[in-house]
This record gives sequence, structure tokens and C-alpha cells, in this order.
Amino acid sequence: MNFKLIGVNHNSAPLELRERLAIPESRLPDAVQTLVRHPGVEEGMVLSTCNRVELLTSTKQESNLRSFMGSYFGLSADLLSSHHIYEFEHQEAVRHVFRVASSLDSMVVGEPQILGQVKEAYAVARGLGAVHSRLDALVSRAFAVAKRVRTETAIGGASVSISSVAVQLAEKIFGSLNDKTVYVVGAGKMAELAARHLISSGVHKIIFSNRTHERALQMAEAFGGQAEPFERLYETADRADIILTSTGASEPLFRREHGERFLKDRRNRPMFFIDIAVPRNVDRAMDKLDGMFVYDIDDLQSVAAGNTAERKKEAERAEKIIEVEVERFASRMKSLEVVPTILSLQEQCETIRQAEMDRIRGRLGKLTPEQEAAIEAMTRGIVNKLLHTPITTLKSAASGPEAATIHEIIRRIFNLNLKNEKLDK
Repeated sequence: MNFKLIGVNHNSAPLELRERLAIPESRLPDAVQTLVRHPGVEEGMVLSTCNRVELLTSTKQESNLRSFMGSYFGLSADLLSSHHIYEFEHQEAVRHVFRVASSLDSMVVGEPQILGQVKEAYAVARGLGAVHSRLDALVSRAFAVAKRVRTETAIGGASVSISSVAVQLAEKIFGSLNDKTVYVVGAGKMAELAARHLISSGVHKIIFSNRTHERALQMAEAFGGQAEPFERLYETADRADIILTSTGASEPLFRREHGERFLKDRRNRPMFFIDIAVPRNVDRAMDKLDGMFVYDIDDLQSVAAGNTAERKKEAERAEKIIEVEVERFASRMKSLEVVPTILSLQEQCETIRQAEMDRIRGRLGKLTPEQEAAIEAMTRGIVNKLLHTPITTLKSAASGPEAATIHEIIRRIFNLNLKNEKLDK
């Protein structure tokens, strides 16, 4: 079970580092293809969200994923050796993947969005031919585990997405949002989720702007708002009490000079920026202006922490499910490891049986169909009885501590080493 995973998330690394590693959707195929070309990597997929960047691989030999991160992201040796980057192997990697898909490793435990993001990352990697048997088995099982967690626990009942946490923060600041104007910059899934939560929280005035104006128009129509061309963003933003940003821009859209102008146009009425984008869309220097308040994705952790207690019990139940599923998956993968040996053993015995059948035909002369059938049945029965014990032993011992020893003994007894070396290649 040669799985390796390396990455950073909201718990391990500050936002500044996560911004450097964030991979936009347009670059994801390149990242996956570069990863599977790295020495030792057979299969690979890349998960990049606002809270994490993770590389999941299946390897056949030693593979230094830290060196890949260093070369691909241009990280220094100090950063590569820092505690900000975590790395898991084998069963620990399986456990981590199951926990991520089940939203137990999310900033907001139980939020459903992460499962969709894992599915998208998997679809990209599989479409590129970067996912085969082992990773396919792991990620497919992760989806099933996530479904079981959500079905058998109430972990999703009290959970909220990052977008809804952002709306909770706005409510905490303003009290009621009924008379507030909200400007949503960006029209991706995060923005769409935020819009849904805003509407359900009583917002009546909502403006959408996106680089692709057609998408902003679609959002406005869907949520009963209005759309503004992205080119008029700075001319129209001062109309909003709350600006929620969620774009893929690599540089901040809003800087200090914009804030100064907005405050002047609003006659110093306060503005609140909720920036849920990575990299950030709003320069933190804006927060230093009187009347301008900026919250980024790390600030949302304080709001999310308030929901932790009520979800703790359900999360503990979910963790127990994860442990059971990790053990089951490990046993299944170990069982699969003996399949080539079993097939090679059966093939070798069948070759011997056929050779003996040909030899006996030469000695007995022409046989009747009935005689042929009788000899065929007899020899197959002998082979099956002889193979029953070694095959059963291999299967039953596959998940035990003596598996490798038994595996090697059977290979040696039946002289299967050369055949299996060819299979491995």
C-alpha cells in the first residue's frame, strides 16, 4: 500500500504560505501531469482549495515529494523542512484522505463542500490518465466513507460552509442584514454558496460582478439581484455595505487607495470586506483605515470555533467510522497484493497439467471423448486440491503480520520468483 500524501492546510500553515501554493483551476492539469512525471510517482492527483493544497500519490519506489514541492512551487529549503508541511505514508495517508473527504479535517467540520472539491480533483486527474487502479480504489472508497459518515452521524446537521461562516460574521457585525447592500465579486461556487446564505439571511439588495459578465448576469437572475460589469467595479463598489470577494485573481483587487476613495464617496460610512479568496483579493492595508474592516479566510476560524462544541460528539462518532474503514481498506489492499502470486501459481500448475495430459495422450493413443473428459476432470481435481491449502493460506494471512513471510515461502517452494519479477515490471 504505497500511498504518499504531502500538503499544507489551514491548521499547519499561515495564509501567506497557502497563497504561494494555491493552484488555480487553469493550472491544475499541468500540476497533475508534472507530479506523475516525478521520479517514483506512478499515480497522482492534486487537491487545491482555499484551505489546503495536497498532493496524493501512489508510488512503486522511493519518491521525494518535498523535492517536488520545492521545484514546482519554488520553496526554500527552510520552508520545505518546516512544520508547515505535513507528509503521510501508507495507512496514515489513507486515514487522512478519508478524514478530508468526510470533512473531519475542514476548518468548519462537517461542511459538505470539500467532498465536491475532492471529486473535482479526482475527475481532473483521472481525465488526464494520472489515476489508475490503486489511487482509484483509495479515492472511490473515500467517497463511500464520506457518504457513510454523513448518513450515520449528524455531523452535517450543525455544520456550515466557509461561505455561511462569512455570512454569520456579517450578521454578527450588523445584526440584521435586511437593509444592507451586498456586493459579491466573483461568480464561482464559493460566491454562489455565499449568495444563497445571504438571501436566506434576509439580504434584499445584492450586486454581482465577475470578469465574465455573462456569468454575473446569470447569478443576478438566479438570486434576484443586479449585475455590474467588472470594468465598473471601482465605480460601483461604494454602494455596498458589505463586499464579499471570491475570485481567482493572483493580485489583490482592492488596495488602500480604493478604500480611501470608497470612504470619501460614502461620507465615512463603514464598509466591511469579507475576503474568502486564496490568494486574497483584499490588501490587509485596507484594514488600517478608520471605518474600513477586512476579514480574510483565517479570520473565519474564530466564528467556526463557536460551532465546534455541538459537533464534537458527532465528530467522535465519525472518527470511529473512519478507523474501521481504514482497517478494512488496508486488509483489502493487502489481499490484493497476493493476487499476482495466486494467478502465477495457478498458471504454473495448469501448464504442468497440460504438459502431463499431452504426454499421457502420446502413451495411450487416441482417446474417446468420454476418456478425455474423465482424465480432464481427474487432473483438474488433483490440481485444485493441491492448490487449495497454499491459496487459502495466502488469502487468510494477507492482512496478518506473517503475510510477507508466507508469501515469500510459497514463491520459493513453487519457484515463482522469476514470474513475479516479470509481473512487477
